[in-house]
Amino acid sequence: MPRRSAKRTWLCTVGLGHDLPRLIVGWVDLCYTQGKPYNWQEMMEELTIIVVDDHPLFRQGVINTLLLEPGFKVVGEAFNGKTALALIRNLMPAVAVVDINLPGVNGLQVTHQVNQSKLPTRVVLLTAYDDQDQILHAAWAGAAGYCAKDVDPSRLIWAIKQVFAGKYVIQDQVMNPKEFSAWLDEQMEKARHLYSEPGSPFHPLSDREMEVLLCVLKGMSNKEIAAALEISHQTVKNHVTSILRKFNVEDRTQAVVYALKHGWVTLKDQTLPSQE
Repeated sequence: MPRRSAKRTWLCTVGLGHDLPRLIVGWVDLCYTQGKPYNWQEMMEELTIIVVDDHPLFRQGVINTLLLEPGFKVVGEAFNGKTALALIRNLMPAVAVVDINLPGVNGLQVTHQVNQSKLPTRVVLLTAYDDQDQILHAAWAGAAGYCAKDVDPSRLIWAIKQVFAGKYVIQDQVMNPKEFSAWLDEQMEKARHLYSEPGSPFHPLSDREMEVLLCVLKGMSNKEIAAALEISHQTVKNHVTSILRKFNVEDRTQAVVYALKHGWVTLKDQTLPSQE
């Protein structure tokens, strides 16, 4: 036991001021490699969480499960995306466990707004429909974790701990940020080949709509797009609405993923089209 305390003191001395998640992972790794059990509660005072789901029974079940885990503290709950965003901004929880299919603002939109606002909360998305398209939508929106709703409670707790430690969890795959970025690039490239006709440049958008889509790809808000393209805010909203209708998707994130899969835009698009 003294040896374990010495290791912990050393880690706190060199790492606490820089990156708490890495500190925790390093401490866990040291204990694991020495064959010693680790105490999650000993490593941290609390991991703050909010739970968002529009089904009260399921939401309460998730909350009850998380409250049983030492070191976890559920600080809020919500039944829709709008309330969830308000809670995240006010409480700044470490992790938000969010259902994808929410009324009004859905889970993907919540995730996208959290990331665009550069909020520190990391999002774990839960879904009743576990398919590859939705995984790509979740990853592109900025989710740090993605689990099916029938996940075993112990696996959900495990995923939340991994996400809090700075990792990405897609189903049972755990990745660091660099690995996640490479994985997302690879998945998008595979999807593009599956959905696009080789050599075919066709897309259903006007030139101006394509300009707007490229701005959306870069994460720009409607206000920023209006300023960049020198058009009104309402005109931008009209173009975005038209893009969603033509792609038959519900939000901006899905529109970007759809365009990427068809090869109409790429992740390497960095500059706006030249303007006449």
